[in-house]
Amino acid sequence: MSRRYPPPPDTVRGRVAWVFGDDFDIDLVVGVENIKSYDADHLRSVCMTAIDPTFVDRVRPGDVVVGGRNFGYGHPHYPPMVALRDLGIAAVLAESFSPGFWRGETHNGMPLITVPGIATAATVGEDVELDWREATVRLGSGRVLHGTPPSDRVARTIEAGGALALLLSEHAPATT
Repeated sequence: MSRRYPPPPDTVRGRVAWVFGDDFDIDLVVGVENIKSYDADHLRSVCMTAIDPTFVDRVRPGDVVVGGRNFGYGHPHYPPMVALRDLGIAAVLAESFSPGFWRGETHNGMPLITVPGIATAATVGEDVELDWREATVRLGSGRVLHGTPPSDRVARTIEAGGALALLLSEHAPATT
């Protein structure tokens, strides 16, 4: 089941909601026992409780999560990202992404930006500004990091709010 989310603004402004280390299994965001749930209220209520019980109360729309290398490894289940997105997470910045996670979440329109050095540069609660098209990250510390910009097709997928929305718009009947 795929949920629809509005596309992000060109510049995402928020805070760093959490910094994960290397090889983070995305299923741990909601707990393995919840990976088959699509109940948004339930997923929000369990989001990150095993890692940080205050997370749900702290996160605000526009916040980002940060990861190390191979972020999102494991099976690419959607409920963890449903929970994060429903809480307002606007992008994921990581040293690198697990291929299955990257494909699945890019397909759903989430900006996933590879940014070398982000896992050690960012701190929880720090202000962050992300130009996801240019892959430029400005941290509250004043540090500026540059990542890998998305390809044209990926940018169009994010702009459309996901691959399904993009395909529907590309193949819509012409109106006169």
